[in-house]
This record gives sequence, structure tokens and C-alpha cells, in this order.
Amino acid sequence: MIPLLFFMPIVQLVVLSYAADFEVKNLNLAIVDYDQSESSRHLIQKFTASGYFTLVGSFRNVKDGTNVIEKEVADLVLICPQHMERNLENMRVAEVQLLFNAVNNQKAGVASSYCQQVISAFNNEHLRQLAMESTTSTPARLTVDVRESFWYNAQLDYKTFMVPGILAILVTMLTAFLSSINIIREKEMGTIEQLNVTPISKMEFILGKIIPFWIIGMVVMSFGLVIAWLMFGIGVTGNILTLFSFVAIYLIAILGIGILISTVTETQQQAMFVTWFFMVIFLLLSGLFTPVDSIPEWARALNLVNPIKYFVEVMRSIMLKGSSLSDLNSHFLVMTVFALGFNLMAMRSYRKTMG
Repeated sequence: MIPLLFFMPIVQLVVLSYAADFEVKNLNLAIVDYDQSESSRHLIQKFTASGYFTLVGSFRNVKDGTNVIEKEVADLVLICPQHMERNLENMRVAEVQLLFNAVNNQKAGVASSYCQQVISAFNNEHLRQLAMESTTSTPARLTVDVRESFWYNAQLDYKTFMVPGILAILVTMLTAFLSSINIIREKEMGTIEQLNVTPISKMEFILGKIIPFWIIGMVVMSFGLVIAWLMFGIGVTGNILTLFSFVAIYLIAILGIGILISTVTETQQQAMFVTWFFMVIFLLLSGLFTPVDSIPEWARALNLVNPIKYFVEVMRSIMLKGSSLSDLNSHFLVMTVFALGFNLMAMRSYRKTMG
């Protein structure tokens, strides 16, 4: 078991960090170019040179273009209307049409965002060209120079965003499942009665069940941070002692949940299913994949008692932003309450069921 406990999370961290990528690439693009002008060809070239679109064909009319969407050969169709170049040169509105395959709404939404960026870049280049060729007031349109600066993830690398969250989830799942089947295994093996007749107190019993898995969780966390640094170049920007202090409290809380489940279930199968039930809910509400602010109001209220949500936030804040202890006081306070509450509930439940 010991090699598996360390080998499996490390492999999962490496695999999931590459696989769990919401960045959409290789979008299949079909073209319907009614204008056949230099401007339309330039716009098409901007799309293909962006690195996100793969040209699958040019078609004579919209019907042929939409057919390739229906057959799922193309993800979107770009339609350049007649007189597009003439309208641009005369400073008129030149409209282009984009048709998306929105069966996968998330993919279509990301593709739409990419298209807006490409068209905006094309428009800016066209305005600059007109400004150089014209002696009129056109240059006034170009007086605003927008420069973007991305903090904490300058390259917008999705792995930088995902790795801290995935590491938090793996540590959580490992310790939660191990602790949830611990007491149940004692029941099924018949050794729980031997423990009950010993002079150890209820608190000593719970501590004896928590401490080994707490140590395992801390070691796995350490290995995960080393892998994140070696494989992905993601280090801990903030204070590593602050990070491990929170992890230490968090693991006590998660292990308390596992021990509580273990005391109220009768078989290992029951314990696994109950743990999986709660972990899936906590995981989906944690903000690992989607922003917490985008979930419904009732789900945000439920999220207040979601320990994984706080852990993911702390991991990203300390590793990427360099947040300090003063920035995370509320998270530490909430997690301390969780740790005390879940373990007290586990001790009360153990006393009641074991008599």
C-alpha cells in the first residue's frame, strides 16, 4: 500500500494537469468568401495564423458551409460578404458572419471569444494602415494604445491555474477515502472489540486513527509540490510555512469527515459510496474547474461548508499570488472550526455506536 499511496497521486497529478485543459485548440474552420478580395484573404490568414483554427475548406455558398457543420467536419464557418473590402476602404461598416456548432456550448463560447480577438486585431491593423495612407483625421482614431498586463499567470498557461487545484483535490481524495474505511475495516476484521476493551480514551482512539493518515497527507503534499516545481515550473510564490500550516489544519478537518463516515457506516462499500457522494459535491462546487461566482445563489450558500473550496483558494493564492497569512485569516479560522467540529462529531458518533 505504501508505494501505491505515493505513486498514484503523483501519476494522477502529472496526467490530469495535462489533460484537464479547457483551452480549445485546433478548431475546424470553413470559409465562404463572397468578396474574394485582398482584405478577405488577409482576414482568413489572420484566423489560420492564430494557432487556434485549422482550415478544412473553402465553399462557394452558405449552404455548403453549413453542411460541413451539420456533418461535424467544421466547428464554425466564416462568411465574408460581397463588397467587404470596398466598405472597409470607405470607412463603412463591413460585417462578417460567423456560424458556430454549439452542441458543445463551452467549446462554441471559447471559439467565439477567439474569433472576436482575431477580428479585433484585423480591424486595428486596417485602421493603422489607413492612418499611414491618409492625411485626414483618421489618426485620431488611434490615439488610445491599450496594453494588457496579466498578473500571477503572465503566459495564461492553463496548467499554472490547474496544478495547485488538482494537487489539493488529490490530497483530499487520498486522505478522505483512507480514513473513511479505517474503522470499518476494524469492524469487519473483528478487531474493534479488542480496541474497545483497552483503557485508551475516545480522543486517543480518534487521534490514533488520524495521525498516520495526517502524516501520509503531509508527505504526499510535499511530493506533489516538488513534482509541480520540477515538471511544470510552478513553485510556491508565498510563504511555504503558511501553506503547510493551512494544509495541516485542513487535513485534520478532512480526516475528521472520513472518521465520522467510518463510524456511522457498516461496511467498506457503504463508507466508500458515502465518501464519494460528498467528495463529488464538494469537488464540483470547489471552483477547481469553474468560477465559484458563476454558480447559483443557493449553491454558493452550500459552499460555505465546503472545505475543498477553501483549500483550492488557499493553494492558488499562496502558490500563484504570494498571499500572506493576513490575507487568509478568514480561511484559517473557518478551517479550524471545521477541524474541531468534524472531529468532535466523530468522537461523539463513535461513543454512541460503540457504546
